[in-house]
Parts: sequence; structure tokens; C-alpha cells
Amino acid sequence: MNRKLVSATAVLALLAGAEPALAQAGEPPAGGAALDQVIGGTVASLLLTALLLWLGLGHRSGRLRALARAAAAAERATTLPGWAALPSLLSGLSLVVALIGFLWDVSIHIDNGRDTGPFANPSHFLILAGLFGLFAAGWFACVLPLQRPSASAVRVLGDWYAPIGGVLLVAASTYALIGFPLDDIWHRLFGQDVTLWGPTHLMMISGAGISLLALAALLVEGERARGGSEQELPMRLWMRRVGLAGGLLMGLSVFQGEFDFGVPQFRLVFGPVLVMLAAGVGLVSLRIWLGRGAALGAVAFFLLVRGLVSVIVGPILGQSTPHFPLYIGEALAVELVFALLPRASALRAGLVSGIAIGTIGLATEWAWSHVWMPIPWSAELAPEGIAYGLAAALAGSLVGAWIGERLASDRLPRTREARVGAVVGAVAMLALVGWLLYKPPVEGVSVTVTLEPAPGERDGRWVYPHVAFDPPDAPEGAEALNVTAWQGGGFVLEKLVRSGDGTYTTEQPIPVYGNWKALIRMSRGNTMSAAPIYLPEDPAIPATEVPALPRFERTMVADHKILQREQKEGVPAWLTVFGYLTVGGLALGICLIFAWGLHRLALGTRPTTPGPPGQSAPRARAPVGAGA
Repeated sequence: MNRKLVSATAVLALLAGAEPALAQAGEPPAGGAALDQVIGGTVASLLLTALLLWLGLGHRSGRLRALARAAAAAERATTLPGWAALPSLLSGLSLVVALIGFLWDVSIHIDNGRDTGPFANPSHFLILAGLFGLFAAGWFACVLPLQRPSASAVRVLGDWYAPIGGVLLVAASTYALIGFPLDDIWHRLFGQDVTLWGPTHLMMISGAGISLLALAALLVEGERARGGSEQELPMRLWMRRVGLAGGLLMGLSVFQGEFDFGVPQFRLVFGPVLVMLAAGVGLVSLRIWLGRGAALGAVAFFLLVRGLVSVIVGPILGQSTPHFPLYIGEALAVELVFALLPRASALRAGLVSGIAIGTIGLATEWAWSHVWMPIPWSAELAPEGIAYGLAAALAGSLVGAWIGERLASDRLPRTREARVGAVVGAVAMLALVGWLLYKPPVEGVSVTVTLEPAPGERDGRWVYPHVAFDPPDAPEGAEALNVTAWQGGGFVLEKLVRSGDGTYTTEQPIPVYGNWKALIRMSRGNTMSAAPIYLPEDPAIPATEVPALPRFERTMVADHKILQREQKEGVPAWLTVFGYLTVGGLALGICLIFAWGLHRLALGTRPTTPGPPGQSAPRARAPVGAGA
């Protein structure tokens, strides 16, 4: 164990040490990678794909025994069938690698700005390795069974049947991997989108996130094939379930990344909304599927892993530290609801859990934001945060109830009410997110800024900004008012505090030199506005310098125009619409595939002792198509 820890630390140290040299390889482009890197990446991916095809088809033809031996070893270690055991172990390792790479990558971009190329960023190698590892795990799950592995398996060719969990894992990882070439195309067409919520970025992170649902389906199929009573599960199987549950919670939490780092480019109300959605979908589905204590176990695993990754990315690798929600209040609320309603249906338990998550859980997260999160949830955010947070918790819990019912189909009947509830919840989630995406700039507001050099600073590289708003009451009711400085070799976030009538300043100085970008940001109601203090020259865009003059007056504009000034102007409207429709169609397709897959998983069994969600019952096996 110590040898493994030393090896892992050495690898991280080598990657961290390589970063400065890689970063100096050239000027960071503002739209697309260099052709040689595109060719190199394509050749490498084709070679790796050919290797997987050779291993998989060689196993099925009987010419190669490597996969069979690895699966047998995994089966002995986990008690699951080899076709579920080996992919589960490989997926778990791949997801940890991808998570470290993802959070490290976001931190690098916040601290240092754009990459000189896709292979000039060490974190990209971890992300690619993690996502390709997921694809390999799904492929192995599909090719390993030499006979039909489960009643819900999918026929591929002839007598070749693939478990539905493996099919879903291939679909999720493929969806994520497609995001890489599409991301480069997107940059070439529209310029660099320096936000986590870029369309192709969301493909990559959501593909990795939903892969946990595929693993859950694979685990269900493996346990069905293994047989036995859930009441006699060995400790290692329980720990694997809890680990998978915590992983699912992490997968649902990746969308909060910009809030975890303190650089949200969308309305602050998304903070509570995203946390409530993740808690509703994740904790309710896990509690229904895995039973008593599952919600708390998932949160414990989540906090352990996210805490370790934050230490790795922050103190060890020297980047900005990612923060994370607490989820303890939500887990306790869900466990309490299921304890008080032991005979409730999945839909009813989900609805009541949604109310508990949106009240008790939301209150604990609100308090936690003032302890740990970069931008605390202010009192001004409360009216919208409470209303939309509760709505998000209810919508997420409806979807979570359906997912949990499908995963627990061995003991729970498939109900029409849960299916209807899931559709209502999914539509409500989509409508809520769409409504909150609208963020116009505040109109008719300007700032007069006086820069006071920090004590000991002769050249004015670090300054105290004294900001006077016009009109003076413009910041009244703002959910957040701060100065953000980033991409100069670090990240600085300083709250603007009132120093007079309509006048504000920061308690600590901010940098206004070199590659730093510094701006005043204000979030008020549905508006997101900013005014630059200093922006460096950027020949790749091209963009001229916005100097940090001793005194200046500037107008507040839409903050994304400054945060994403790498985006190209003059792009035809039809091309933009086509790009978003393409990515949106792919997203809809992966959602439909997973809905079909979970439904098929539930068709593979019939509960012999239907019971309430969250309680164990003997497992039953039934032919495909058996009803509830």
C-alpha cells in the first residue's frame, strides 16, 4: 500500500513538474489546436482502439486468454462474475483518474489561462486516460461473456449477448470522448469558450458522470447472476456499493465546478439549484436502491474522495483548491423520511424526500457556503434561492425515485406513477435550468475607480480599488459584489465592502500586471455585469490591453463579454444554432439511451416479494419481459 502511495505521489509530482515546461511550448491559441497535435491525437486514439478490438475479438474467438485471466482474478477478488468484476474495477480507477484530471484542469485554466495546445496541459492526459479507461471497461463488459450474462442483456450478433450495463458504459464513454474532437471544432468555429459550461465541455463531464449509472446497472446484473440473498452480502460487496453510490454523487456534482472554484459565469442561484438537483437525483435513487444508510454512506465516500482530490489539486499540485458541497443535511433528511415512511411507494417517498432536501438540506448547505464555499450564499439570494432550490429538489427527487425503482426492480414493482413522476421531474429540471440561463447585463450603471498602490508597492502591481457606482444605489440588493483576478499565475477573489455612500473597496489588494485579468463583478437579480480594471494584450484574439489607470470611468457590461473575450464575433446565426442543436441532439440521445437501458434492466426481473423502497427482499429471476 505504501509503495502504491509513493508511486502515485511520484507520478503527480512529475506531472506537476512538467507543467511549466509544457506551458512554455508556445503561445496559447484562441481557437483550435495545432494541426500536428490533432494528427498525433487521432493516430494515438486509433491505435488504442485497435488494441481494444484485438483484445476483445481475440477473447471471443478463443485465440487470446489475457482478458479471461484478468476477469477470473477480478471475480475471485469481488465474488461478482468476471464480466462485471473486471469492468467495475477498471471503471473505478478510471473515474478517480478522470476526476483528478478534471479538477486539476479547471484549476490550471483559472490560474494560468489558455493552453498552448491540448497536449501542453498535463491534466488533459489524466482526463483522456480516465475516459478511455471507461470506454475500455464498457467494451470488456460487452465482450467477456461467452453466453448470455443476464435476462436484460442485449443481443449483439448471433449468440453474442452484452450486459445492458456494459452497453450503457460504452455509450456514456463514447459520448464523453466525442466531446474532445467536437471541442476543437467548436473552438475553431466560435473561438475559445473559457467556461466549464461550454456545450462540448458539458458533453465530456456529463458523459463521465452518467457512467456511474451504467456501473450501477452492471452491478445489478452481476449480483443477479451471482445469486444469493441481499441480507447476506459480504462486507466488501457493501463497501463496493457505497463506493459506487458516492461516485454517483460525485458524478452529479461536477456541474457545480465553476461555483466550487468561485468563478461562476451564470447566475448565483444556480449554486443552490445544482446542489439540490444532485442531492435529489442521487440520494433518493441510492436510498431506494441500496436501503438503510445508503445516503449517509454515499456522502461519507463523497466527502472522503473529494477532500483528498482537493488536497492533491490545491496544496500538492499548487493550484487553486476546489471546494465542494456538504450533502450531510440532505442525507440525514432522506434517511429520516424513509424511516418515518417505511411502507411508502417510491414516488411518495421521493416527493417527501424532495421537500426535506429542499428545506433541511438547503438550510445546511446555506450555512456550509459561509464556512467553505468561495462565494457564500447571501441573504439577498434567499428569495430566489429558497424557491428555486426547493423546486430543484422536488424535480430531482422525482427522477431519483424512478431511477431507484428501476435499480431495485428485484424487489419493487415497476409503477406507472413513478414513470410519470420522472417525466414531470425531467421536464421541470429542463424548464428550470432554461429559465435561469437568461442573464442580461444591468443597464445604465458605470463605475469610477481609483487605484491605490498597496503599501510597499512602488510600481502599482498590487492595488486597492476604490469603486464609486453611478447611480450610487446600483449595488443595493446584489447577491454578490466582488473583484475577481485570475490567469496571472493564481486566483484572487475579494469582496467589495462599503466604504461610503455608493463607494466600495476590497480588504486585500489585487494584481493589475502581467497576464492577470482583473474586473469588478456584480450579480443582482437576473443580471450579471462586470467592468474591467485591467486586461492584458492578447494578440491571439486579437485584443488590446485595457490599462489599469490610476483613475478611470467605465461602463458595466455583460460579464461574459469580458470573461469570454476569446469568443469570435460575426459568426453567422445559423451556424450557432446548428452547433447548439447538434450538441443538444447528442445530449437528448444519450438521455434516451439511458432511459431505455434502465427500463430494460427492470424488465429482466419480477419481484417475488414486493415491498417498500429501501427495504431488502429476496432476489427473484425472471425472463425478459416479465411484468411487475
